[in-house]
Amino acid sequence: MSAAESSGVTPSPFGARLSIAEVEEGRILAPKFDGDGLIPVVTTDAASGEVLMMGVMNAEALLETIRTGQAHYWSRSRKCLWRKGATSGLIQNVIEVRIDDDQDAVWLRVKVAGAGASCHVGYRSCFFRTVPMDQAEDRPFRLVHVETSKVFDPLLVYGDEPTPTQL
Repeated sequence: MSAAESSGVTPSPFGARLSIAEVEEGRILAPKFDGDGLIPVVTTDAASGEVLMMGVMNAEALLETIRTGQAHYWSRSRKCLWRKGATSGLIQNVIEVRIDDDQDAVWLRVKVAGAGASCHVGYRSCFFRTVPMDQAEDRPFRLVHVETSKVFDPLLVYGDEPTPTQL
């Protein structure tokens, strides 16, 4: 039994960031969370590679994701841990977790349960619009929908729950 275990303190599942070589090419997960304790996460569909969403995790969300195999995030708008799909049923089952070279960004490859959507607005991907590159002189820049129909109706799924979008 380790000293931490005998003292009743659970040891961190993450390693210390002791050297650049270990962080960049070693075999220990030592994520670098920002000043707010967060790390960015890009989530893609495991089969197609399509980007579904971008979010953030704190240490607890990363730990719960690894422990449960379901994507957990930190909701900056709600200021709480959030299991993706807890309300909607559109749970992101994690196929693979990757960390970038300096361990300050996470990539999740997921299979989404239910309708296969990840956007709270009802589209499959949160990245459902494109910015046309031919509008250098236009103000304001316009957006074009690349997904033209919603996968689900957010009012039926979320009811009167407030949107996490903030102005």
